[in-house]
Amino acid sequence: MTHADVAQHATNVAVHADSLILTLVGGFVLAFLFGMLANRLKLSPLVGYLVAGIVVGPHTAGFVADTELAPQLAEVGVILLMFGVGLHFSLADLMKVRKIAIPGALVQIAAATVLGWLLGRFLLKLGDVEALLLGFALSVASTVVLLRALEERKQVKGDVGRIAMGWLIVEDLVIVIALVILPLLVIQPGEALNGAELAGSIGWTLFKVVGFTAVMLVVGAKVLPWVLVR
Repeated sequence: MTHADVAQHATNVAVHADSLILTLVGGFVLAFLFGMLANRLKLSPLVGYLVAGIVVGPHTAGFVADTELAPQLAEVGVILLMFGVGLHFSLADLMKVRKIAIPGALVQIAAATVLGWLLGRFLLKLGDVEALLLGFALSVASTVVLLRALEERKQVKGDVGRIAMGWLIVEDLVIVIALVILPLLVIQPGEALNGAELAGSIGWTLFKVVGFTAVMLVVGAKVLPWVLVR
């Protein structure tokens, strides 16, 4: 490696470090300011965080965050937030509210998807698949946003909080299956939907979800306590 290559590498590292610092500082400062403003207006700070993201985005004037780095940081944030969801909820909590959460979530998803499909198909003049995607997108809510709202109202441990979290966890499981199904529904003109492939993908996804859950229950209940004690 020549001296020029070393110098170029050092420059790239410095630029990347500056971009990381600017994105973090700009994001935190604006999120704090707009979150505080939203709180003063009797709104959820989440509204302020959303506005802060719009302000530092590429579609507004002024400071623009690194559009390649910001999504990666957002992924880390989602991971930590979902970890927080797991800390606040357990399988036992879901089983306590299963008679409400499971059928309620499934009926709500089905009803909202159908209504969204009707809206997209007959009002917006979309195709069947596009209208179905619109309906499904309208049928699910954000677990993270709801958790924050429940925490602000100190309702996470109450009956309402347990039902709401159980409801949304069922929605999350449905989303996992939907993410497998949706690409198979997008077919090229002249092609036919492969029912066997669709059924196989759904079955394989369900098998992986059940298997992962079973393994984690065993590891969480038996292995991790033993490791922590050791």
